[in-house]
Formats: sequence, C-alpha cells, structure tokens
Amino acid sequence: MSRKEVDRAGVIRLVVEKQLQQKEAAGQLGLSVRQIKRLVRRYRSEGPAGLVSRHRGKPPNNRISDARRREMLDLVRSRYADFGPTLACEKLAECHDHRISVETVRQWMIAEGLWKPRARKQARIHQRRPRRPCLGELVQIDGSPHDWFEGRGPHCTLIVFIDDATSALLALRFAPAETTQAYMETLDGHLHQHGRPAAFYSDKHSIFRVNHPQREGELTQFTRALKTLDIEPIHANTPQAKGRVERANQTLQDRLVKELRLRDIGDIDTANAFLPEFIQAYNRRFAVSPQNPTDAHRPLLHSPEELAQILCLHHTRTLSKNLTFQFKSSEYQLQGQGRGYRLRGARITLCEAFDGTVTVLHAGHRLDYRILVTGEPPAPLDDEKSVHHTVEQAKLRQRNKPNWKPRADHPWRRSVKGDSPAPLDP
Repeated sequence: MSRKEVDRAGVIRLVVEKQLQQKEAAGQLGLSVRQIKRLVRRYRSEGPAGLVSRHRGKPPNNRISDARRREMLDLVRSRYADFGPTLACEKLAECHDHRISVETVRQWMIAEGLWKPRARKQARIHQRRPRRPCLGELVQIDGSPHDWFEGRGPHCTLIVFIDDATSALLALRFAPAETTQAYMETLDGHLHQHGRPAAFYSDKHSIFRVNHPQREGELTQFTRALKTLDIEPIHANTPQAKGRVERANQTLQDRLVKELRLRDIGDIDTANAFLPEFIQAYNRRFAVSPQNPTDAHRPLLHSPEELAQILCLHHTRTLSKNLTFQFKSSEYQLQGQGRGYRLRGARITLCEAFDGTVTVLHAGHRLDYRILVTGEPPAPLDDEKSVHHTVEQAKLRQRNKPNWKPRADHPWRRSVKGDSPAPLDP
C-alpha cells in the first residue's frame, strides 16, 4: 500500500468502528460521501487490502500502442534524427498529426539513442535588465554568420532584428557577409513594414561605431543613416547586455537550419523569400505580449527617393576651379552650372548606391555631372566578418578565368630592342 492508501485505511477504520461520521471522513479525504460508502463496504469485505487501487499493475487507458510508438520513432529516425525533442514533437504534430507530449518524445529518443541528455551548466549570474514596456522602443540587431545551408549553398550571414519588449522577430535577411549594405537593406525593409523604432541596440562593431581613439565622435555610414531618421543608436559593452538577440541567434541556428533543410533550400534568394513565413511561425511560438499595448514605431517622414539617398554610402568632396572632383579613381565634372562658377571650392555630398549609382548633392539639391576619366576601381576594404566572402569571390573568379599561358616565341615575350625571345621566368 502507498502512504496515501495507508492514511485512507486509518480514516475508514474509524468510520467502521463508529468513531467518525462518513461526512467528516469525506471532508478529511477530499472525497464524496458516496465514495466513502464504497470504501467502507470494501474495507468490511476485504480488510485494508481492499483499499488498494484496482488500476495498479494494469496499463493505463491512454497508453500509446506499440504500433503507433514504432511509427513515430521511425519518422523521428528517418527525418528528424538530429532534431531536439521539442522541435521533433512540434514537427510530428504539424506534419504528421501525431500529438504527444514533449517529455514522452524525449524519453523515447533517449531510449533509442537519438538524443543524449545534457547536464545543465551552472549559469553565470548577470544583472537582469527588465524588458522595455512597448513594442518598437528598443530593437536589438546582430549578424549571425553560420553554415545555414549545411553545404547545399554558400556560407552566409543572417541579419536579425528582434524587439526587446516582445522577443518578436521584426526583420530577417540573409546576406553574403555582415556588411553595411546588409544592415541598410534590412533596415529598409523594417522601416517599410513597421516604421521607425525609438532606438537600435547593437555591439561595437565598426559598422555601428568608429573605434579609433583619434576619431572619436565620427559617425559610421549606418549610424549616420540612423541619426538622419531620428533613431537613437545604442552600443552594448558585452554580448550579455544584448542577450535577447544572442539567444535568438542560437535558436535560429537550430530551428531555421532544419526548416531550410526540410524545404531543400540552398540559395540566399530562395531563403529570403521563405523568411516571412518563418517569422510568423517563430513569433507565434516565442513572442510574448508587451506590458503596454502601445506601438512605439513612428511613421516615415521621407519620400522613397529621400529614403534611398539616406540608406546609401555618403562621401564628401571639394570642387576644383573647373568644378571637377575625383571619386574611386574616376574624375567627374559638374554640368549646367553656367559661367559664374559659383560652386568653386564648394563641399558636395556624393550618395553612392549599392548598385554603383552616384548622386551628387549640394545644399539638398541634386547636381548633374559627367565622367571625364574612368580608372580601375580601388581594392575593397574588408574586416574579419567580410574577408571570407571576399576570398570566396576571388576563388570563384580565378576558377572561371581561362588558364592560358603564351608560348615562348609569342610577341609578348620578345625583347624591345631585338627579335630574340625574352627569357622565361623561373
């Protein structure tokens, strides 16, 4: 008998011996009077052993059959072998209509060797910062480089915008590398869908902050765009400070990778087309309600043309006496300025779009120009987050370049003064 049944037997014995009324016994045991009468009859006929549960040793009525258990384990083994128990349980319900508890799936996967239980590490204690109360007050942003396509496509980076108040994904975008262009394009989509948030929370990468001590106070291209849009940039001192987006990256590197695999997606364009569907499913699963239902996003105040000029690269040049300026090994000259040359020595702004288009602005007005001399473009500047993409692009160009070597008597190999062939390089 269990401890509960022993205590019940003591109360029923008092009822049988007329030392306790059935109504009082029902109140002590939390049962109805009718159930107390049944227990009294069983006690009188069988003694204390009659109070033992009749279900003991029998399979429960809601027991999952062996055939159904084997069917679900075969699905997990064939399609979700490297999934965690929680995600595997969700896929069994979503794709195969097998609704079962996560703990049951976990125990089955452990028994079959499909999941190895991991001991929980002792967490480091960090001071917790409460969530912002409203949606759109603080948006945490980060880039997550990862093998998202598991070898089916190139290594790339996922740009993540997540709301601090609700943990909802506001924007996702795959890009070849974590660059200013990737963040500008993701910001453009966020602005058109949600509006302008109050602040962005990022790390201290050179995309967001000028870290040189002698250039303190200068703005990067991305921060300049945020200031123009009246969005406050905030930089975290540690990864733990923006832990919400860091934890989201871990979840995405597990769930999003497997969703891309199930749909056999292996390129950036197709993956970006799938992301809106994934964002909706993710937010249904993980987003929480804000403390304040007010949306802090503000509407856009700029026209599409003005927004395009903001979300590009800005450069400053000084015009010469001939109204010319140089930019990226090319020389430009303004057109249609008359004979007064009023713009001699003026400072102009070059808006370089990511497709290479250059717009010249002075005092907010657009100026026409022509290209006088075109030179070779300068070598791009890379950092530790984009150098791998540049190397892969160089390898691709070198593989596609024809491997041809001129013969020894080719005119290119002849000396300038005579016709004898130049010696071959060792």
